[in-house]
Amino acid sequence: MLFNKSNFLTISILLLLVASRTTAAHDYADALSKSILFFEGQRSGFLPSDQRQKWRANSGLSDGWTYNVDLTGGYYDAGDNIKFNFPMAFTTTMLSWSVIEFGDNMPPNELRNALVAIRWSTDYLLKTVSQPNRIFVQVGDPNSDHLCWERPEDMDTSRDVYAVDAPNPASDVAGETAAALAAASMAFRSSDPGYSETLLRNAVNAFQFADSYRGAYSDNANVKGAVCPFYCDFDGYQDELLWGAAWLRKATQDENFLNYIQSNGKTLGAEDNINEFGWENKHAGLNVLVSKEVLDGNVESLESYKTSAESFLCTLIPETSSSHIEYTPGGLIYRPGGSNLQHATSIAFLELVYANYLSRTSQTINCGNVQVSAQSLRERAKKQVDYILGDNPLGLSYMVGYGNNYPQRIHHRGSSLPSVNDHPQKIECHEGTIYFNSTNPNPNVHVGAIVGGPGEDDVYGDDRADFRKSEPTTYINAPFVGVLAYFAANP
Repeated sequence: MLFNKSNFLTISILLLLVASRTTAAHDYADALSKSILFFEGQRSGFLPSDQRQKWRANSGLSDGWTYNVDLTGGYYDAGDNIKFNFPMAFTTTMLSWSVIEFGDNMPPNELRNALVAIRWSTDYLLKTVSQPNRIFVQVGDPNSDHLCWERPEDMDTSRDVYAVDAPNPASDVAGETAAALAAASMAFRSSDPGYSETLLRNAVNAFQFADSYRGAYSDNANVKGAVCPFYCDFDGYQDELLWGAAWLRKATQDENFLNYIQSNGKTLGAEDNINEFGWENKHAGLNVLVSKEVLDGNVESLESYKTSAESFLCTLIPETSSSHIEYTPGGLIYRPGGSNLQHATSIAFLELVYANYLSRTSQTINCGNVQVSAQSLRERAKKQVDYILGDNPLGLSYMVGYGNNYPQRIHHRGSSLPSVNDHPQKIECHEGTIYFNSTNPNPNVHVGAIVGGPGEDDVYGDDRADFRKSEPTTYINAPFVGVLAYFAANP
């Protein structure tokens, strides 16, 4: 065949087409939309007319009656029907931080949806701190709930309310609630100034409770049996005090909160466990958050937080001498214990946030033998995102409803049981067992739900009973909202 310009052009186009199919770019905007939609499937309370996850209906409408208080609303944490306030508050903080840091990257309709998702939680959290010297920390008895496979709309298990009254301590939940309300106050500042002020005022009160009565909420005898081992505070309450103060400093610019972070850093262990971040341990996120003031050149006295933040980020880089994080053969961040994707989404979030901080000041991180740039952090975050969305050894999207190949049998009561629209009759506690044991796909596609994810060998069995891998949680999704907002705008 004669190799003329026409042939060359044709071959080039064909090669480009082949390449585009083998390395197809992800639709980050679609994933962003679905990651926010997920929260509508987790709602408790009276659902609005614009509810989009139509397989859900009203639930938990009497929550709080044992204390003669309205505790309706909020989110179920995962695939069960309990409102655990500790992880719910963390979810709210991360959704708010996603909007604060990446809201400008969101299409207007998705920014609105994100704010709606935040407010569904903050309206509930405000109720939990509405009484003086008391914080409500949980609604529902997980021990009875976990014996049933039941739709939230049919719940007949105990809706016990768990509260902590002063001088008993709840520094962890109160501190995280303060962080959530302070962060949300920033998210709503431009769109709803009045609501923003309400959130901030209550954040200050929640922090005062946390700081005045120091200790872990799970150490209270009336609470321990209901929160442990599910969301027991294993790592201590001190990080939530610093985390709450850091968010109040960011939201208010009040020098008192700056002084608190400066003077309490060492005594509250700011330099301990710096390589962890999640619903229980806030250290890495705290250090990244506080570092902004140092990188912007404003507060040199917080340098130790910046040092810890960069030390943590260096551990993520395999080429550095300080690397110690584990990756699966396919490249996913892995930590033992179940719900592993919570680590991948939260760490990717911190990488992108710190990359933004570095970019604004044209700085890099010195990881000993390697200089790490903002672009390098973004590339590392993108690998985690793309793995979750399907660039992995199984070719499986771990976000339900994204792509053509995703988990069908997630560990989630509402998703796996027929909806009240299709089956109006009540399904009793143990009547749901046949649906739990079924090998059929879940009848209700919980769009946007990110499951716990594969094991350290990249293997995922799509097994409803394997909750460590197949159960979605709100705190897996929350940081991913910000991550996807960034990549939707910067693919």
